[in-house]
Amino acid sequence: MSTVLLDGIRTPFGKWKGALKKKSAAELGSHALNALIKRNPIAKQADGALLAQVIQAGGGQNPARQVAYKAGVEIHTPAITLNNVCLGGIATIADASRRLQLNEGELYIVGGFDSMTNAPHTAPVRASSGLGHTILKDTLLNDGLWCALTDVSMGALTDEKNRSFEISREEQDEYAALSQQRASLAQEKGWFQPELAPFSGLLEEDEGIRKGTTVEKLANLSTAFSNEGTITAGNASQMTDGASVGIVTTKEKAESLGQNPLAEIIDWSEIAGPDPSLQTKPSQAIQELLDRHQLTTDDIDLFEINEAFASVVIASCRDLGIDYDRVNVNGGAVSLGHPLGGTGFRLVLTLAHELKRRGGGKGIASLCGGGGQGMALLIEVPHT
Repeated sequence: MSTVLLDGIRTPFGKWKGALKKKSAAELGSHALNALIKRNPIAKQADGALLAQVIQAGGGQNPARQVAYKAGVEIHTPAITLNNVCLGGIATIADASRRLQLNEGELYIVGGFDSMTNAPHTAPVRASSGLGHTILKDTLLNDGLWCALTDVSMGALTDEKNRSFEISREEQDEYAALSQQRASLAQEKGWFQPELAPFSGLLEEDEGIRKGTTVEKLANLSTAFSNEGTITAGNASQMTDGASVGIVTTKEKAESLGQNPLAEIIDWSEIAGPDPSLQTKPSQAIQELLDRHQLTTDDIDLFEINEAFASVVIASCRDLGIDYDRVNVNGGAVSLGHPLGGTGFRLVLTLAHELKRRGGGKGIASLCGGGGQGMALLIEVPHT
């Protein structure tokens, strides 16, 4: 049974403590889903809402259910919130496809969301006793940006591993400048517009794109994690608020609705290990997917490799033996931002639209994830 991405949409991505700072994660998700439903009323009768969120502390029960309810999805539609860190958005597509292949339903809402600005601080006061000060825990850091396996931040871990991968500061800054320049051009040309559900009068396009970014400007930034390190605020992904959602259904259902899907979902792969590093987790997942289908990188027209850190893209491209001409051609998380649960589906959505703009072809979207995991999704847009 063939499964397809029928449609998708996303919010503009807002900078940390930026234009979307007063929007909760659930509000971001429901805004995107409401816009999707306006274009596709059938989504109100979805067989399930499968949505990813990473920073859930204090947000209330089952955020996916909240988002679906606020957006007007039928009360009888079950909802599940997925969390496998940054992989969640793509994992919802895989989960929906499995359910369709098992004939559990005909149409699913997928995607994810996060408000990194509104991640709360928590304190374990219920279990405490006696006198003493209480220490607050930052859930943005603890639940979103901290490797639970190594007990260090993912930034510090990646910075350390960059040495063993022999990735220089200059390489990372060069890639980061390229990401910003590509995103600036795409924004100027209006290439993101088909993806966006703007907040009228508040935020109508991605807020984190820095026009005029150069390698020289990036070289002036201080390192973020150690004096000897190579990662800076300029060559790592931005902390971001945003949501991206879509509809996954069968090819037959799409035909019965009289709609041309954005893309066919071919397959996906998930990997983990052999260590908690991030650098080559996307390339490992991509290679597993290629091998399974007896494909090579030459068979793939475009790649999206999440720019959690510039070094992740650099290492994964080296590992696969590909250059940047087909990778993140409209920028990525360095320039657009990375709202954790909201990123995975955004990658697939951007990839599908760019393949369509170019007349069709095959594409792979991939990410690394906290704890040393990776995921990749292969899609195809029919040639026109």
